[in-house]
Amino acid sequence: MTTVHFVVPDGIDDPKRPSGGNVYDRRLSDGLRALGWGVPEHGVAGSWPEPDAPARAALDAVIAGLPDGAVVLVDGLIASTAPEVLVPAARRLRLVVLVHMPLGDIRAHHLRFADDPSGADQRERSVLSAAAAVVTTSEWTRRRLIDRYELPPHRVHAARPGVDAADLASGSGPGGDLLCVAAVAPNKGHDVLLAALAKIADVPWRCTCVGSLDRDPGFVELLRRQVRADGIEHRVHFAGPRTGGNLDTTYASADLLVLASHAETYGMVVVEALARGIPVVATAVGGLPEALGHATGGRQPGLLVPSGDAGALAAALRDWLGDADLRTQLRRAARDRRDGLTDWSTTARHVSTILSDVAA
Repeated sequence: MTTVHFVVPDGIDDPKRPSGGNVYDRRLSDGLRALGWGVPEHGVAGSWPEPDAPARAALDAVIAGLPDGAVVLVDGLIASTAPEVLVPAARRLRLVVLVHMPLGDIRAHHLRFADDPSGADQRERSVLSAAAAVVTTSEWTRRRLIDRYELPPHRVHAARPGVDAADLASGSGPGGDLLCVAAVAPNKGHDVLLAALAKIADVPWRCTCVGSLDRDPGFVELLRRQVRADGIEHRVHFAGPRTGGNLDTTYASADLLVLASHAETYGMVVVEALARGIPVVATAVGGLPEALGHATGGRQPGLLVPSGDAGALAAALRDWLGDADLRTQLRRAARDRRDGLTDWSTTARHVSTILSDVAA
């Protein structure tokens, strides 16, 4: 049996910290095991991708304990910040980096080390250049890394997230049950979403925002003040994180998924919505158009708007809420797109092939 050591941020299974990256790591690890790989997991404590000295020391200890020649898959939230540990180790280990988001694009992700963008860029470049292979979660990210860091294209591979089959959402005829699934943080654009909703307060809708409320408590408080000032506080519900059956129930009653993100490498919640036949209104950033995809005949199962443009988002939502024919067309396209989605076993098989090539 072939072994891959998987180095991940500590707490990827913590229900209080759900994220697309954590779900991807867990499903990939389980999928590789199902294919016959041994997958010892090495959780590294720390506030990745903004580690302190103890976090870097913990990573150093994990890497030092791995045997020469081992195949090692490292989550990019860890790898891209630690060239001093991983670049020397790449000479004795078969290093593969799994990039969920390019940390060189730090301004878009509002990380605290954004005061040193060139430093973050160079650190990530060093690690990815030293790796035997790089795995990304979208074709958009693959192209971004190849162009940004001049990486050899044959060493950079896209393995899109899978999605579980799900029942069609019941929704409602008028389409007014809006759902946003994203950690409540500046890069997810909740302030833009709420500004857009305030512009359409004259029509019926309700919006449930599902996602962690502890990433940036100050930002959350600003949002609460924003909805009060705009008089929509009784129509917007900050539900906190939901997983498993609770999240399934939330999707089941939704009419439309809405994302106002400033940056996304793919957007797993988009395919989770489409798996339930739920159309999407989202920003045309990063890998979101790739995740949205097209139904048979080329129709998109949703609407895309520019990032940061509350007026454009409000107009798209008003079109959705006010045009029954448009809702019918987008729902039909979402159900058609649903049939073309792939499951997590496809993702695992793709990554397994990459790891096998590295091992050989």
